[in-house]
Parts: sequence; C-alpha cells; structure tokens
Amino acid sequence: MDAGLTTVDALRAATSLPARHFGLTDRGAVEPGLRADLVLIDGDPVADIRATRQIRRIWCGGTEHTPAGDC
Repeated sequence: MDAGLTTVDALRAATSLPARHFGLTDRGAVEPGLRADLVLIDGDPVADIRATRQIRRIWCGGTEHTPAGDC
C-alpha cells in the first residue's frame, strides 16, 4: 500500500494489465487455452505482497524451471 496500490492492483499491474496493453491475448490470466506462464509462491500475495519474494516453482510456456535461488 506504500506505493498507493492495493495488493490486488499491484498483482494486476504485473500480469493481466501489461498483457492487455501489449495485445498479448494468449496470456495474463489462468484460463484454459492461454499460455502457461506461472509462478508458485509460498504464501498469499493478497494478504502480504512480500509473499511474491518466496518463489518455489516457475513454469514458462508450460515448461517447468527451477528458481535461481532465494528471492
């Protein structure tokens, strides 16, 4: 909230809004038929945005990748 955004607004600013702005209709949401770019985090980012620093698993284009280290 320090930046003037709610946690939900901050998450949208990093996901669905850029996808829409750049015309990337195949991503920006978790829905059937969309590109599978996902980040699994340890915690609830809506309750505490700092949970986004605890990345556990990553999928890009449907392929799993190992996080480089603690975020």
